[in-house]
Parts: sequence; C-alpha cells; structure tokens
Amino acid sequence: MGEVFKQFLLLGLMSFGGPAAHIGYFKRRFVDELGWLDAERFGAIVAMSQVIPGPGSSQVGFAIGHHKAGLSGALAAFLGFTLPSFLLLYLMAVASLSWLDTSWFQGLIHGLKLMAVVVVTDAVLSMFNQFCRRGATRLIMMLCASFTLFVGTLASQLGLLILVAVIGAVWLAPSALQGLEQDTGQQGAKGGEGGLRPQMLPLMLFILLFGLSLFWLGTGHSLFQLFAQFYQAGALVFGGGHVVLPLLEASVGQQLTSERFLTGYALAQAVPGPMFTLAAFLGAESWLESPLLGALVATLAIFLPGFLLQLSLLRSWHGLMGRARFRGAIMGINAAVVGLLLAALISPVIASAILAWPDALLVLTGLAWQVRYRPSILMLLLGFALAGMLFGVLGGLF
Repeated sequence: MGEVFKQFLLLGLMSFGGPAAHIGYFKRRFVDELGWLDAERFGAIVAMSQVIPGPGSSQVGFAIGHHKAGLSGALAAFLGFTLPSFLLLYLMAVASLSWLDTSWFQGLIHGLKLMAVVVVTDAVLSMFNQFCRRGATRLIMMLCASFTLFVGTLASQLGLLILVAVIGAVWLAPSALQGLEQDTGQQGAKGGEGGLRPQMLPLMLFILLFGLSLFWLGTGHSLFQLFAQFYQAGALVFGGGHVVLPLLEASVGQQLTSERFLTGYALAQAVPGPMFTLAAFLGAESWLESPLLGALVATLAIFLPGFLLQLSLLRSWHGLMGRARFRGAIMGINAAVVGLLLAALISPVIASAILAWPDALLVLTGLAWQVRYRPSILMLLLGFALAGMLFGVLGGLF
C-alpha cells in the first residue's frame, strides 16, 4: 500500500496535460517500467473507464492500485494521485492569486503543456502498436479519431463506443478466441476472481446515495446539498475531464460569480492531477464557513460514484474477459480509445500547447529524447519546466 501511494503521489505531482496524458503516464510507469500489470490488463482497465461514469484517468489509477494491493491499494492510489492537486486548488481558493500572471509561472505552465504533447504522442504510438495490429482495429481507430474530431459531442462519443463494442463482439470475436486460447491458464485465473456477477454492496450504495442526493438538493444551504450537487455531477458525467464543467456550472456555478467559477476552471487546468479536483476549489468557495470542510466534501462527493461503480464491476469485468465475444468488444473499444486519444492529442493537447515554431522545435526535441533515451518522467518534467520558464521570462522581457 505504501509503495502504491508513493508511486501515485509522484505521478500526482507531475501529471500535467489532462486525462489523455494521464493514461500515457500510467502506461509508461506501471506497464513499461514497473511491470505491475501487462498491456492487455491495462487495456481492459482503460476500456472499462470509458464506459462507466466518473473521472476516467482517476478510475484507471484506482483500478491499477486495486490490481496491485486490493482495496487498500486502490484507496492509496486515489489519495496519492489526487492529494497534490487537491491541496493546490484549495490553497489557491483561499490565497492571493496575483502571482499567477507572472511571466515565469505562465512560462512554466506552457512548458508543462508541451511536455504533455510528448507524453500523449508516446502513449498513442505505444497503444497503437499494442491494440491496432489488425486491419480491422486500425480502421476502427481511424474512423473513431476522425468522427471525434469533426463531431466530438459527448452523446456521439458514447454512441460510438457502444457501436464499436457491438461491432467488435461480432467482427473481432474469432481473433479474440485466438488470444484466449494462447493464455487460457492465465486468463482463467484472472476470470476466477469473482465470476460474472457484479459486487452488490458498492452498487447498492451507489444507488442509495444517488436517491438521497435527489432529496438533499432541496435542503437549502447545507453540506448535504453541497454533497448532492457534486455527487450527481460525478454520477452523470461520462468521459471525465472537461466534460464535467457544464454540470457543475448548472449547479454550483449558480452560487459563485462567473469570474470565480472560471478562475477555478483555469487553475484546475494549470495544476497536475485529475481535472475533477476542480471540486476542491469550488467546494471551498461554496462553503465559506469552513473552506477546508467544503473542499473535502465536494471532492469526496464527485469521485465517489465512479469509484463505487468501478468496485462493483472490477471482479466481474475480469471474469468477462474470459468470454470471446466480450474480449472482441474490448478489442474494438481499445482501438476506439486509441482513436479518441489521437483526437485528444490533436485537439486540445497540440492546439493549446504549440503556438509558435519554437514550441514545435521543443516538442520534436523532446520526442527525439524520449524515443532515443527513454528518460524518466522527472527528467522530462525538469527539462520542459526549465525551458518553459526560460521562454516565459525572455518573452516577458521582449
């Protein structure tokens, strides 16, 4: 549990770039470097995070912690990955923000956005090689990337994932059978972790809290209402990240000025870790009687529904991976996820980071460094942070 906490705390301090980049960080650290799980299990976890509500990248981390050390490992992964951004956003909610406009800080953030381009590009290439080996999966990947770039609404992405799952269950099942026969013993052991039925206790708790939240919304200015607002946002949003913003704006945003709400949103993009820790800033702003208590309640509430659903499905999900049609559906979803990551790499990751030719040159240098020497994440972080601050200071002077 301590090792899980340490590894996720390290990632929580440096995971800039949003959900797509976080998946890249996780794969690099836990699959390629530490070997805590294989690429197939990692792909299954990523696929599950795409089809249940909640914070996508945090759910991947939660499941990796659960795979390594059970429920205590899952909680350690959540605490480690979330704690840095929670503390930063809480402190920013109660402190002066004048230093955010300084040239060195703006340069630092820009440098870390450029690092995210390198990390996401590496993740897309790696996952493409792993999950898009066949012509069918490559076709699915390209179609999903194109569709997401040109349509890109939340409802359309959910419909696309469902369609791809159905196609994969029919079209890719024979290919999935070949892989199933090759690792029958290993997959059988994994499949024996809990059969095909979901765990009922976390599922019932999710339903109970959702029902109570409907009642608590009408209790006026209270911690129960604050919990209900953030719990419903976490329970109703698919895809995580920026998708949660409209739900929060429609509920909590009515209690704050638009300036403070947008300030919190901008700060959540500027700090490492999951976008859902925006709840820490909004919770502190909404509960001025005790900002820390408000931040804790809001953060717990927005993460809780996704984690309860994941706990209910984790063991049955592993069991279902022993079924050829289900594996075929996951093969299709994995290819679609690569397409979604490619679309995210193009917009918003590249679009918001590469603003001039020096940015492109720095990214190409970073990619060459990454491919040739495979530096640690700390080395990447240090290099891009220093380069960003240098560019920011020079830009401020001239």
